[in-house]
Amino acid sequence: MLVKELLAQKGSGVVTVRPELVVSSVLNDFRFHQIGALVVSVDGETLLGMLTERDVVLGLLLHGKRLLDMPVRAAMSTGVATCDPGQSLAAILRTMTDRRARHLPVVEADRLVGVVSIGDVVKVRLDEAELENRVLRDLYHSHR
Repeated sequence: MLVKELLAQKGSGVVTVRPELVVSSVLNDFRFHQIGALVVSVDGETLLGMLTERDVVLGLLLHGKRLLDMPVRAAMSTGVATCDPGQSLAAILRTMTDRRARHLPVVEADRLVGVVSIGDVVKVRLDEAELENRVLRDLYHSHR
């Protein structure tokens, strides 16, 4: 399966936050949207970085509660690994593993078009394995 096919199934909506917002003002977005990463962007299309739950925890360790009053740009990850819609899920799973990234922004022609999480990829892989198992079981039973 390709990234664009996964986005067609799950949707391509992306929760973005502006880099100048204060960290405390965006924390509820994690819970409200039930996500582990926010894309940092000024226009909703240009990827500047990501603010992940991991970034918040590390920021609290480094800055204490002062982090809550700091701008998102001070806590976000930059140099974020991305993928494009034409990549296979196997390829992005490799990138996620190598980069220890749980979320990959999907970028096409320098424009943000979605985000894929490790949970999205695992769900598809499990669904594929279950389908293959059913097909093999049916094939076995039809030849008995």
